[in-house]
Amino acid sequence: AVDASTLPPDVINSHINLNDGCCEGLVAPQQRAFSVQYLPESSPGPHDSDELFDRFLQMMADEGEQ
Repeated sequence: AVDASTLPPDVINSHINLNDGCCEGLVAPQQRAFSVQYLPESSPGPHDSDELFDRFLQMMADEGEQ
């Protein structure tokens, strides 16, 4: 498990588990990285993980422009 209090100042705890308060996602904007520690497809609906893939595709497009 990730202890959010130990994260560097440039890393954001982006997803918090509502049941136990643990860190389930991180964003490191300066490193152009993000992660989730759960299966976004596990809840009903075919588009639950779209936001994550859209973010990834946008990051790749932005990187390609540089």
